[in-house]
Amino acid sequence: MSAGQPLLQVRQLHAQYGPTRVLHGIDFDVVQGGITTILGANGAGKTTTLRAMCGMVKTQGEITLAGERIDGKATESIVRMGVAHVPDGRGTFMHLSTEENLRMGAYTRRDRKEVEQDYERIYQYFPRLRERRRQQAGTLSGGEQQMLAVSRALMLRPRLLLLDEPSFGLAPRIVQELFNIFREINQKEGTSMLLVEQNAALALKLADQAYLLETGRVVISGSAETIRNDEAVRRSYLGY
Repeated sequence: MSAGQPLLQVRQLHAQYGPTRVLHGIDFDVVQGGITTILGANGAGKTTTLRAMCGMVKTQGEITLAGERIDGKATESIVRMGVAHVPDGRGTFMHLSTEENLRMGAYTRRDRKEVEQDYERIYQYFPRLRERRRQQAGTLSGGEQQMLAVSRALMLRPRLLLLDEPSFGLAPRIVQELFNIFREINQKEGTSMLLVEQNAALALKLADQAYLLETGRVVISGSAETIRNDEAVRRSYLGY
């Protein structure tokens, strides 16, 4: 699949928790090698959208990854197809060491030699994790735990990286460092990304395409640059 073609295509996606419908027929794409961001207020359906990509919530509609339908598949099957999820709250295994957390990220892989090489690749992106590789994850700072959560997902060598509020609760300096690394990973490795983020200004600088959700519906979509430069959209929906 060449760059510029959709890696992920979502059509008429509905999602619900029990009787409560959260998404109401949304459409969006993630281009191969691109970064798409989904923006919106709390409760708009952003996190539910990412959970739907992983088979973690009841859905209707079509979700296609590299031409293959993944809606209805088990979460583990979707992971094996190359979709890695960095959830909100980080999801770190607190009682395991940094390196043991990374090993958990590669549990579906069989290429053991390459897995060992990937530790070095990860530590080049996140040198602080090398220094703390024997340290219990629960004793890391918030920023280091977020770096570990991203690194664990990268150990899968994903085709698609799902990022849920990676800036939440972190100091601005750490957030900027993380987003610079996201850009580097995208450019060096061609990893496609679907980013949910409250910091709209930062997300729109990183992404190529943007979709704005309001109560489970897409109300605005387009290039990130166009939305970033639209003062009316920024004032009305993004608050900056």
